[in-house]
Amino acid sequence: MRRLLCLTAVTGALLLGAGCSSDEPTGTTAAPTPVTSGTAAPAPSGGTTAATPAGGGSGDVALSGNSDAICQQAAKTGGDSAKNFAEDLKLLIDAETAQDADQVAKAKAKTTRDVENYAFALTDMSKLAADPTLKAALADMGKQVKALKGDVRKLDAAQLTKLQETLDKACGE
Repeated sequence: MRRLLCLTAVTGALLLGAGCSSDEPTGTTAAPTPVTSGTAAPAPSGGTTAATPAGGGSGDVALSGNSDAICQQAAKTGGDSAKNFAEDLKLLIDAETAQDADQVAKAKAKTTRDVENYAFALTDMSKLAADPTLKAALADMGKQVKALKGDVRKLDAAQLTKLQETLDKACGE
């Protein structure tokens, strides 16, 4: 329960810290989509386009080499992921408390998918970054998240804060 409270507090901080992406004029806040269908990326016009993983979709074009757009997308993705991780941890705890093996398996699968999606998104954004500092920071963040091997319980407040600080520093904040 202590981890859930810690994670919830950090989630709130990350969501508030991701401010630049919450100021979008469109006002849309979509949940992250699975890796197979890509992630939302802000277009230069302020609209939203879809980025396809490793496929060079229109969202990749909007982000490619644009450090500000990449930083905004990374902050939004980080905030969305932190929220998902808090929900995943609660889902795991509830399933284990209910002693429902089927629900535990489903919760673990969802958690694994969410962690892998975040790691993939960070790595994908690092490939689009032209700035060497931003590229290295995103790649390192992706490796750190991937090292969790889908286990959201390995995350703690300090690690999430460190990831956010790494991004902030690379983005000049």
